[in-house]
Amino acid sequence: MVQTARRRFFRSFALLLIPLLIAAGAGLLPTATGTADGAVFGALGAKWTRTAEGPQKYPGHAVTPDVSITMSDGTVLRGNLIRPADRAGKPIDKTLPTIVNMTPYTKMVSALAAEVVNHPVLVPQLIELLNAVNLQGTVLSGYNELVGSLRSGFATSFSYDTKLIRSGYNMLVVDVRGTGFSQGTWQVFGERERKDTLEVIDWVGKQRWSTDKIGMAGASYSAINQLQAASDRPGALGAIFPVVPGADIVRDVVAPGGGVGAGFLSMWLALVNTSKMIPNVASILNGTFDWKWLGDRAKDPLTYFDVMLQALTVQHPGQVTGETRDLLSGDSNRRASLYTDLGKITTPTFTIGGWNDLFTNSEARTLSGLTRLPDSKKKLIMDDGYHVTTGAQLGTPGNPPKMNVLARAWYDRWLKGIDNGIDRYSPATLASMPRDDFLQGPTFPLPGYTHQRQYLTGAPSRSINTPVAGDGSLSSKAPTTRATRVVTPGLSNVCGKDGAQGAAGVTALLDFCGRDNRVAELSAQTFTTAPVGKTTRLSGWPAIHLNQRLQATDGYWHATVNIVSPDGRSQVVSMGQLMVSLRAVDRSRSQFAANGDVIDPFLYLSLDKYRPVRPGQVLAIDIPMTPTQAALRPGDRLRIDIYSLNAPKALPLGPAMWSSKFGPQFIEIDPKNPSWVNVPVDRPLR
Repeated sequence: MVQTARRRFFRSFALLLIPLLIAAGAGLLPTATGTADGAVFGALGAKWTRTAEGPQKYPGHAVTPDVSITMSDGTVLRGNLIRPADRAGKPIDKTLPTIVNMTPYTKMVSALAAEVVNHPVLVPQLIELLNAVNLQGTVLSGYNELVGSLRSGFATSFSYDTKLIRSGYNMLVVDVRGTGFSQGTWQVFGERERKDTLEVIDWVGKQRWSTDKIGMAGASYSAINQLQAASDRPGALGAIFPVVPGADIVRDVVAPGGGVGAGFLSMWLALVNTSKMIPNVASILNGTFDWKWLGDRAKDPLTYFDVMLQALTVQHPGQVTGETRDLLSGDSNRRASLYTDLGKITTPTFTIGGWNDLFTNSEARTLSGLTRLPDSKKKLIMDDGYHVTTGAQLGTPGNPPKMNVLARAWYDRWLKGIDNGIDRYSPATLASMPRDDFLQGPTFPLPGYTHQRQYLTGAPSRSINTPVAGDGSLSSKAPTTRATRVVTPGLSNVCGKDGAQGAAGVTALLDFCGRDNRVAELSAQTFTTAPVGKTTRLSGWPAIHLNQRLQATDGYWHATVNIVSPDGRSQVVSMGQLMVSLRAVDRSRSQFAANGDVIDPFLYLSLDKYRPVRPGQVLAIDIPMTPTQAALRPGDRLRIDIYSLNAPKALPLGPAMWSSKFGPQFIEIDPKNPSWVNVPVDRPLR
């Protein structure tokens, strides 16, 4: 009876815990590069795991809640200070390195999540119970990825790791301005918020309990904050460990390809704006309630909803005003505050990202962007996860160690000077989609890959066994006959990998949405190669060059690159979109193939570059795509899907919606001006 009651309790608790963590998130093939120390797991991985998850130096930890930190403009931020403690719960009277986490999701949620996920009995039994439900191979196989995030260290990255603290670190979790219990109005990575972070770091360095060795931690928003702080004041930090960070927020999620990232932004803004209104109940009970906090919240209860609504509803670019215009102006200070120059960072940086994450483009660029760091001080792991499931496979056989394990080793090396070998870990450790084996190398893209064109042709590939808008072929030879393909808007992307990415991975619970694109392809024009005879790998940015025509003055294109298995399953390995009127490319910041093809177009995404088209005009465009590490096995095919809508992940900017009225769009297959996808491969495709 006791065992049954315990299982019922854990089952009920799981139903409460999983949505909380989701909302907060808001086979081995190592290469020969590096030494054995840099293996995906290896002997060092086992050593780091024992160190991070074994007995720790101090028996407990103590929390000092609501520590007040006054900014230079008088605004008071509040944080929880967590320190190692003795058996009586008294903080250890020693000066220790401190790790800072700046969060908009309230330190109250972080504290609750930390106490839950670090429970020595509850969590192991909870995970055991959840893992007992194996839904792999069913329509709900994404469930196991969500469960995997519980054991991967993602939850402790979001909150904090009590074992790390008990090993001899202080942790300070601070509500960013305008969120949680901190005063002020929410800045959303504004200049003042970035300055706040630096002032918090300065404040920590002056406290008697902290050394001058200061690190940062956190996932998502808190990960972006780490990169910003390390870039804004090089050398101020000793180590950072950003999990799913972004460095170019406008291009990553606010306006991907010129659209409005409404799918994620609407959910995320609702989450933060709701949680920031939760009052400090303890202060109400003890008579110390902060009335300035309440006044600040009343000034701006729905931060950025007005900006998003204006972007979606305005009819002409000239009608865009205020912060919406600042976001859509490439040279504005607001736009600059949402960008991080990785080239300024001198802090040792270990990044965890995912190929299906919201910030994939930024994450994949970290190694090449951290130009002032040697390989020993910059590391990148990319797995096949979404925003809330990134790292789900870490710590399992054949995969890299868990995030908390790697973080502990990283901080020990750079904040305490312990020579534990983490600096010899391979710079790039990359999951190869769609089967999740890992490759290692000196950077991303991996060396030894060459871009090759595959042309769109009107000939049917005869590889389609489900309904699609149209079936065409991809070939290494240019087309010899003309053809026109009509692409009409549809909502099938609601159930697709791109839609799951926009939902931060929540809809990936459904296997036929997260791991199979055939439902999404109902509204797609598809173009597919012949099967490959040998394993062919991709590493880098695919490029889609489309010869297209519109009936209106504007339009919106969405594309995916897929690997199609012999059983017909179509799995997305890259995705992208483009608003035609914002197609202008900054060639000085773009990348090109050896033949001159633009393979990584950098869009201005600025209203001063807004260029509508003439209805009926045939015009070539380059669609920016997300990076990939993938492999075609013998019998697999490469496919691209072309759509004229990408809802709910992104919607066209208001002027494009009013202009196009979601009418049909056309792909012109012309031997004189061919369309193509240029893919980075290690062997030629036929």
